[in-house]
Amino acid sequence: MQTLKRLSAGVLAGTLLLSPLAIAQQAILEGERFHPQESAYGMVSTSHFLASEISRDVLAKGGNAVDAAVTAGFALAVTQPRSGNIGGGGFMLISDESSGEVIAIDYRETAPDSATETMFQDEDGNAVTERSRYTHLAAGVPGTVAGLALALEEYGTMSLADALAPAIRLAEDGFAVPLRFVKGLDDARERFEPWDTSMATFFKQDGSSYAVGDVFRQPALAATLKRIAEHGASEFYEGETARLIVAEMDKHGGLMTMEDLASYEPVLREPSHGTYRGYDVYAMSPPSSGGAHIVQMLNILEEYPIGEMGFGAADTMHVMAEAMKRAYADRSEFLGDTDFVDVPLAGITSKQYADELRDQITMDQATPSDTIKAGNPTAYESNETTHFSIADNNGLAVSNTYTINFSYGSGIVVEGAGFLLNNEMDDFSAKPGVPNAYGLIGGEANKVEPGKRMLSSMTPTIVKKDGSNFLVTGSPGGSRIITTTLQVLMNVIDHDMNIQSAVSAPRMHHQWLPDEIRVESGFSPDTLKLLEQRGHVISLEPAMGAAQSIVIDNDVFYGGADPRRSTSSAIGL
Repeated sequence: MQTLKRLSAGVLAGTLLLSPLAIAQQAILEGERFHPQESAYGMVSTSHFLASEISRDVLAKGGNAVDAAVTAGFALAVTQPRSGNIGGGGFMLISDESSGEVIAIDYRETAPDSATETMFQDEDGNAVTERSRYTHLAAGVPGTVAGLALALEEYGTMSLADALAPAIRLAEDGFAVPLRFVKGLDDARERFEPWDTSMATFFKQDGSSYAVGDVFRQPALAATLKRIAEHGASEFYEGETARLIVAEMDKHGGLMTMEDLASYEPVLREPSHGTYRGYDVYAMSPPSSGGAHIVQMLNILEEYPIGEMGFGAADTMHVMAEAMKRAYADRSEFLGDTDFVDVPLAGITSKQYADELRDQITMDQATPSDTIKAGNPTAYESNETTHFSIADNNGLAVSNTYTINFSYGSGIVVEGAGFLLNNEMDDFSAKPGVPNAYGLIGGEANKVEPGKRMLSSMTPTIVKKDGSNFLVTGSPGGSRIITTTLQVLMNVIDHDMNIQSAVSAPRMHHQWLPDEIRVESGFSPDTLKLLEQRGHVISLEPAMGAAQSIVIDNDVFYGGADPRRSTSSAIGL
């Protein structure tokens, strides 16, 4: 990839930011349409400018990438309650060049101990979708507080109280709300209306909406964050906050108990790993399906000359769609929580298995999805979401994706605690073979079981080149997370795009069922007609994903903030 001139090491931290006009002018001079942020000292890319600024300040004061990531994680829980929230869970990848380790922290939610396989079915065995989405039964035991605290304790340098301080300030003093925040609340109003506490939290006393520029304060959330800062992460799981959660459950027929909360633990896991054109690709392992299928799709695509075929070409989009179909078919059959089911991960990520799948693909005709079934990877065994990326100049990089599932989760705010409950139980298979809210089919491997982590598409990813951190990426977007992340990788590695171009380029998506290629605007109509002639069904869809990403090349950090999220921000030191 093209390397830009290294910035002067004598420039003080915080003075390297270029104005939007200067960046645009530089892009034109260098023959590029999009230009990333640049820094010689570190980079932060998050979905909200306030979190980016706070995280950058942590690095500037000597904190490492994990310190900055945990601080950003809590700040986003305040500034973006629709997606990043202490009532949810997620996954973090940490790459440490000094040790060569890539660590995966699983802080995904778990099913309460009294959860049952048929809890989201009626007496006739039919899936009742509303029950797993907009009731207190929809909430899994939250993992965010425990997961971020574990990351900080094991790999950070600052205290939990210091990491929480900016979030507490934002919740207590408030912040001016942007248009995206206002519109998001108005769009979700119907979901809040059944719950008095939710309405009181997100709307004014008279029930009217906030306007752009109004200051939004969250005193109950500030009090919760203060308790955690004073007493540690255990407060959330055993203290007053836990009691408030359980009181909310008891009042409305939920399942979560004090025992469920007290027994929650994040888990350190081995990340999924593969190689692609000489790069090492690390991504989250199960219960995320993302890492396994990123590697699987890259293995299938590696034998095609993607760069020569060209970005947005019919041949390129055809083979990508064919690879995506086969990966999502396998996802429906094999993926689940490895603490409960035997996932054939080595087989799914095997290059030999990819060879078998690739042999099924022809260049002149789409394979109908109803003829694609889950394959046999065992034969190759030897067995609305927020993402942010952060890298420091000491070889530490963090890729983190966390969520409460839908935009604003269940829509239910815990009375007295100020945060939303997730509705991650919908990510289980309510009934094997019945699609969830994202149209994803699940099987027996992802059925509801007590204490089990539900399957996820979240795909925090770190790519290394010759042992050094190279690309840090990931995205929100439900079922489209995996394919969004795939395309950022391919745009950088195959199409030699800078990271801002890579996250700005139009995207496509195929998830096996429904049998259609979903495309954003920006692809050539001629290309889409060629794909239709091969038998593909094309569906024009709204923007997909929001991949906050970083590339590190020749000791220079390049940040790409995805324009699909208006509050996104990449900031260098």
